[in-house]
Amino acid sequence: MEILEPARIADELERVRDHWHPRVVGRVNDQYVKVAKLLGELVWHDHADEDEMFLVVYGRLRIQLEGDREVVLEPGQFFVVPRGVQHNPIADEEVGIVLIETVTTAHTGSVQTERTVPIDEQL
Repeated sequence: MEILEPARIADELERVRDHWHPRVVGRVNDQYVKVAKLLGELVWHDHADEDEMFLVVYGRLRIQLEGDREVVLEPGQFFVVPRGVQHNPIADEEVGIVLIETVTTAHTGSVQTERTVPIDEQL
């Protein structure tokens, strides 16, 4: 994917129709830049070989982490979930985020649910 014009994150988020359905909006080397809208709870999962970065654009995101830890992100804050760490994103209200993930990152790791979105549907 090649973007030859500047893109606005807010505009890209407006194009997202379904919660928990990331959309690739750019690529930097072997990293995808994605936008997503979240509402409710995803699923406990990990990414064995990849780190995952969450950047909150609007709303408030909770990320439960293994070991009874929880990170709360407000607009403008980001957090990197290290590879292999079990996590579960939760949005008590709608949250707009930017994700930065390696192109090989499976949406919900090895866990498959009705919310799992294959990468070909994110492109």
